Amino acid sequence: MADDKEFMTTLAKGLAVLGAFDKHRPAMTLSQAASLTGLSRATARRILHTLTKLGYVVQSGRQFSLSSSILGLGFAYLATQHWIEQAMPRMRQVSEEFQESCSAAILQNNDVVYVARIPARRIMSVSIAVGSRLPAFHTAIGRAQLGFLDEMEIWRRLKSVRIEPLTPATITDLSALFERVRDDRAQGFSLVDEELERGLRAIAVPIVNRHGEAIAGLNVSTHSTRTTRNEMRARFLPRLKAVAEEISQTLI
Repeated sequence: MADDKEFMTTLAKGLAVLGAFDKHRPAMTLSQAASLTGLSRATARRILHTLTKLGYVVQSGRQFSLSSSILGLGFAYLATQHWIEQAMPRMRQVSEEFQESCSAAILQNNDVVYVARIPARRIMSVSIAVGSRLPAFHTAIGRAQLGFLDEMEIWRRLKSVRIEPLTPATITDLSALFERVRDDRAQGFSLVDEELERGLRAIAVPIVNRHGEAIAGLNVSTHSTRTTRNEMRARFLPRLKAVAEEISQTLI
C-alpha cells in the first residue's frame, strides 16, 4: 500500500483495532490491542481514544470494548443489500416446508458471515444468528462460494488458515479440501456431513449475480439422524436451487 497515495493508513489502523474485537476477545487492554494489530502503544492509544469519543468503543478501567453504536455499521450494510429482503420470505417458506433451518451467508476472507436466518429446531451446540461467523472451508455455505474464486486464490486462503479437525469427519488435508471445493463448484452445490460439528448435516447452493459471481450462499441444515445425504439431494437441493435462482433474478 506504500505506493498508493489515496490509501488512508490511519483509517486502516482504526478498522484493524475494531476488527480485533470478537467473541473470544469482547474486551481488551491497550497493550492487547497494540499486540493483536501490530501497532505501537501510542498509535493504539490514539485510535482507542478516538473510537471512544465517537461512541464506537467504551472504556471501563483498563479494558476497552465495543459499544452498541457499532451495530449501526452492520445494519447499514444489511440495509443496502436488497436481495436479503427478497430472500427472507422465500427462506421462510423453505424452512416451513422442510421443518429445518434455512440460512444465507456471505464469504468474508476465510469465514462465512450469516446475514439472514430462519431457525427451526436447534441442531448445533452454538447458536447461529445474523452476524455469526463460521470457517468457510468446513461449511457447505462456504464451499458453495469458495469455488467461484480463482484457483490460486483458493490455495492462498487454504495456506493462510490453520486447519484443525473439528470432528473425526473434518477434511484436514489441503489438497483434499481444494479438490472438494472445486468439485462442489462443478456440481453446483455443496454437502457437508458432520465436518463442522457432530450430527450437523448441511447442503448449500450459491446465489449468483448477472456477472456469474457468487454474492452469497443459501443452505438448509439438519441433524444427521433426521435426514440422509440422499434425501437432502433429492428433496432439499431442487428447492434450494429454485429459490437461489429466484433471488438471483432480483439482483440489480
